[in-house]
Amino acid sequence: MRRTLALVSLAVTTMIALGTLVPSALLVRELARDRSVIEAQRRLGAAVAVAAAAPADRAAVERGVTALNAGPGGRAVVVFPDGGTAGGGPPAPPRALAAARGRSLPTETGAGSPGGRIVLQAVPGGAVAQVRVPEDTFPPGVLTAWAVMGTVSLLLVAFSILTADRLGARVVGAARRLGEAAARLGAGDMRVRIEPEGPPELQDAAIAFNTVAERVTWRIAAERRLAADLSHRLRTPLTVLRLNVDRLGVDAATAPARVALARLEQEVDQVIWMTRRSEDEAGPAMCDAAEVVRERVGYWSALADDQARRWHLTCPDHQVDVPVERGELAAGLDALLGNVFHHTPEGAAFAVTLQAGRDRAGILVSDAGPGIADPAAMTERGRSGGGSTGLGLDIVRRLAESTGGEIRVDRSVLGGAHIGVWLRTTASSSEHRERSRRPPGGHHKTS
Repeated sequence: MRRTLALVSLAVTTMIALGTLVPSALLVRELARDRSVIEAQRRLGAAVAVAAAAPADRAAVERGVTALNAGPGGRAVVVFPDGGTAGGGPPAPPRALAAARGRSLPTETGAGSPGGRIVLQAVPGGAVAQVRVPEDTFPPGVLTAWAVMGTVSLLLVAFSILTADRLGARVVGAARRLGEAAARLGAGDMRVRIEPEGPPELQDAAIAFNTVAERVTWRIAAERRLAADLSHRLRTPLTVLRLNVDRLGVDAATAPARVALARLEQEVDQVIWMTRRSEDEAGPAMCDAAEVVRERVGYWSALADDQARRWHLTCPDHQVDVPVERGELAAGLDALLGNVFHHTPEGAAFAVTLQAGRDRAGILVSDAGPGIADPAAMTERGRSGGGSTGLGLDIVRRLAESTGGEIRVDRSVLGGAHIGVWLRTTASSSEHRERSRRPPGGHHKTS
């Protein structure tokens, strides 16, 4: 925008400068020519006076005309009746001299000739005084005046461009800061506010942005309080459930129920902790995807062993940083693995792979179940092909899109579904991963 404003200012100011400079330059040249003519007429009158004062004393006339010719301008010449001259210049053509002797007013001849115009006037006694006016293309002083006018015009054009650039910088700066604040708000920074600046329209936009930010902050805080209250209300039935499980005793039959109940309590605590965090305490989200994948696959491996499922994990040995909360990544992976156990028959194998690239990381979950009939519809919220709530893949999709990534649903080499969750990583974590990358090698386990 700054460049556009500068170009517009350049075009407009240049047209205005040319529109005034060209006529002014022509006028200056004509005025200089008129000044030359006036100077020639003055010199002609002086020559007539010198010749009329001593018509018989040619030496006196010669001295007087020579003194007139000492300054710049056209040379004056007095032509006597016998053809003699005083002043050292060539006389006018005889026909012009004869015509001038028959008139009392000055006459002009030779206009447009290479030597210039000649102005003649008769002198009492038969002599004729003449002054040659040179036809200069650029009379004295014209080029200097043109140079001054051109310099002033260039300075005006430069000043207008500079002024337009400063005004554009003010507008562009205000718009850029408003855009950056909107991007930060979209990224989750609820504390961002912007000072109204720039043109009135941008100031109104900044005020509206601050109003929207305040409203969004208030709504999120209200939803967090509601989620925390609901989560806290779950503690009472969980306590009752825990007491009932404890009454059943400790044996192999109740072990899975105890593990599931402990996991449920952890999830409730996690929800309460996340909703009660203040914005000041919340730092940039980041976790080690490799650690989370190994932990969650290890958790589900116990159930896989009970159902005689063969499973395979491929995970890098080094740290793989992704810009998401650890609990959110664990919840998304649990949703994917939970779908495997809910929608595939017992004994169906599955595989989990973590891939680390330069600017993104992928979590791939494949199974040997019946597959997904309509992969495109499975990522829509509330859509399910197995009679469930249909929220699992939607949670995973939103997790991937929060980082600028995506989710892909396809058929796996095992014959069932293949879910690929691609998380776009930050530049800093990507550079760290490149520096700390070791030779390729993964953790493999088959059961």
